Amino acid sequence: MIAHFEKKEEIIKQLETDAVNGLSSSKAAAKLEQYGKNKLREPKKKSIAQRFLDQFKDVMIIILIIAAIISFIVALYEKEAKEFLEPVLIMLIVILNAIMGVLQESKAEKALEALKNMSSPNARVIRDGEEQVIEASLLVPGDIIRLEAGDFIPADARIIRSSSLKSEEAALTGESVPSEKDADEEVAENAPLGDRTNMVFTGCSITYGTALAVVTTTGMDTEMGRVANLLESEESTQTPLQKKLASLGKYLGIVALAACAVIFIVGIMDGMPVMEIFMIAVALAVSAIPEGLPAIVTIVLSIGVQRMVKKNAIIRNLPAVETLGSASIICSDKTGTLTQNRMTLVEAYYDGMEKTEKITANNSPDIKKLLKFGTLCSNGLVVFTKDTEKHIGDPTETAIVYAAHRNGLEKEDLNKSYPRKAEIPFDSDRKLMTSINVMDDKTIVIVKGAVDVLIERCIEGDKEKAKDINYTMSKNALRVIAVAYKYIDSIPKELKPEDIEKDLIFMGLVGMIDPPRPEAKDAVAVCRKAGIKPVMITGDHVITASAIATELGILRENDEAITGIELDNMTDSEFEKRVRNISVYARVSPENKIRIVRAWQRLGEVVSMTGDGVNDAPALKAADIGCAMGITGTDVAKGAADMTLTDDNFATIVDAVREGRGIYANIKKVVGFLLGTNIGEILTVFFAMILWRETPLLSMQLLWINLVTDSLPAISLGMEEVESDVMEQKPKPRNEGIFAHGYGIRIILQGCMIAAITIGGFIYGRNVIGTLEAGQTMAFFVLSLSQVVQSFNMRSEHSLFKIGFFTNKKLNIACLISAALIALVLFTPLSTAFQLISLDLNAYLIGLALSFVPLFAMEISKALGLIKPKKIMVEQKDK
Repeated sequence: MIAHFEKKEEIIKQLETDAVNGLSSSKAAAKLEQYGKNKLREPKKKSIAQRFLDQFKDVMIIILIIAAIISFIVALYEKEAKEFLEPVLIMLIVILNAIMGVLQESKAEKALEALKNMSSPNARVIRDGEEQVIEASLLVPGDIIRLEAGDFIPADARIIRSSSLKSEEAALTGESVPSEKDADEEVAENAPLGDRTNMVFTGCSITYGTALAVVTTTGMDTEMGRVANLLESEESTQTPLQKKLASLGKYLGIVALAACAVIFIVGIMDGMPVMEIFMIAVALAVSAIPEGLPAIVTIVLSIGVQRMVKKNAIIRNLPAVETLGSASIICSDKTGTLTQNRMTLVEAYYDGMEKTEKITANNSPDIKKLLKFGTLCSNGLVVFTKDTEKHIGDPTETAIVYAAHRNGLEKEDLNKSYPRKAEIPFDSDRKLMTSINVMDDKTIVIVKGAVDVLIERCIEGDKEKAKDINYTMSKNALRVIAVAYKYIDSIPKELKPEDIEKDLIFMGLVGMIDPPRPEAKDAVAVCRKAGIKPVMITGDHVITASAIATELGILRENDEAITGIELDNMTDSEFEKRVRNISVYARVSPENKIRIVRAWQRLGEVVSMTGDGVNDAPALKAADIGCAMGITGTDVAKGAADMTLTDDNFATIVDAVREGRGIYANIKKVVGFLLGTNIGEILTVFFAMILWRETPLLSMQLLWINLVTDSLPAISLGMEEVESDVMEQKPKPRNEGIFAHGYGIRIILQGCMIAAITIGGFIYGRNVIGTLEAGQTMAFFVLSLSQVVQSFNMRSEHSLFKIGFFTNKKLNIACLISAALIALVLFTPLSTAFQLISLDLNAYLIGLALSFVPLFAMEISKALGLIKPKKIMVEQKDK
């Protein structure tokens, strides 16, 4: 079958389908079994064994393996059985670390796979004579699919019927201009891909028009499937932070080697045995390396992204999480995002009244009459079920129908009591709609529409007062509809608008608005507090947009609201001078959106932009964080975005920024904790060697500490709840490093403190108790336990008394496990393998006291304000 060459009727016949009813469910199931799922072959996943071996490619792990080899050589040289324990333990712990890495990678991959499945595309298909939405992966050859502007094409298909159809095929053909399509076009058998104008191809998108098409090929048989091998070579994306941490690991390795070299030179100069120097160097190398850091950061990121799903934000790639924490400008659409996307009648005026009346559930008889006439002249419906109400038809009409329902006037009952005999539909030229009904045995003409048009057709009523009321309502951002009527003797055979819609009696006005979402105002206030400027971008009128923006707190004193035309008339330099003062953009084009994004970016800001249409895709890509609408958004918009809002809500963007900041803060805590404790270990071993030419800790002891007292608490720190004041801090500048604002110095100081108390424990054991083994046991006890305590310190820059000592339940459990594992090697026969000895009660009490020094020191620092979050002390003024 040559799908683009043969007649479409022949194609349909060969595929054993029906252009009207589509495939039957049973036939579709059989074809799915035959052809398989409509998916491109995924890159071959690494086996468990491959993943395990990959853990040993890290520079830090290689250094540990070299250390184990050196330790083994020393054991051979010494020819003592106990000396072999150290290299064996080092390798066991390295292998255990690799197993943990594989488990964490698998957990992260499953989390991201779940997200991918959540955002998998759907297709509209006709099966069993009914249109239904199914997963695109379930499409089979012969399925009849519907396509419209904004849809991704789910499979290669021959067009059966089309209307003004255009498809963007740059992914396949390289053509930057959308290709025009026609169902009836005859195409040559050898026509190249770009000339097959009666076909649509998977991976491309519809930019204009509508179509009905029959699926010809799926999965790897599609044109995109032919180039799938190119896609298989794609590497998984690392976030900028992960890349920086990978580099940090290399630098730590270099530092470790440099320190080893210094110790080796000092030892040789002092005449120490070479093998002894080697063993001290091994201990130093081990102490310098935070083995679990890369894996832990990955798991924290993936768990954080899963947590964001629960807040209605689906992240498509991990780097977006970091960028979210830096967002300083949020450009949001108005309709549906800041507002409810449902017109609501709020005010009405009946001819002869002094002023308007608010719409309630019990309006005056005159307003009820106005609502009755407005409902009779409406085609919109509001359908009620147990828990929901569904508005069907024109939003303006459904607003009138719903207001009538609130007043006990049901549309169905009104239509029965006052049956419609004829109508003249609304059109954009007349801006009116007319319904002819029978009311109390009389024929009545009811007309509704634009106020300025309808009033001029009235011969009765206070038209000047009506114009004044209309002006006031419009100024308050209400959309105003006028209602008028007249009685006629009979219905003319030919309904001419010019005859029917004249000599009317003015009845009244109804004013409606798309009200702001209740949570949007609070979300805007949170933005202001967080140093983020909210900007409204809409296609609506500038008066309506300004009124909503003012109510929400987006448009404030001295802020500007401009139109797309005004923006077009500005040069780039003029716009950049004014952009900080502009909070509302009305009647904008997609090109305007891109220009707004780029202007802010040139000023060094990190911009989030919302969008839902095909034309929004370029702006979503240009923004630092593109946010697509999950409900109203097109497939193209979702494909271009970094994040999809499943509820189309502005408050969700703000929640996502909050979560993004929280995830970044948790990663920062994890990095600070692991590096601080490792610096403590390096300094302990290095200074003890320089001062006494002895090592206070053996390499296997350090590895045990790194594995059991670092990894579990570090992962739990990454799951810390987002702090309550995270949205009271300034956005993180785009290029700000993780060690900015003195954080790196603080980590080093904390490392020095841990080193000082560990060396203190070592001196007590070595000099007071009197043996090197006692000193090493004290150093092990103090270092391991102080790191468990330090994990609590790293939870927050606030005092633990404020946030609660034990409010992170996962950390509590992790620390209990770590403490149990420390006790395991201190108080069981395992202590012999780790070359630890039993101490008296006084020694353990002194060790315990030393271990809690970091807690007291950090709490005092927090109380004195030496450690504090960088809050915005006053509400942010506009940028």
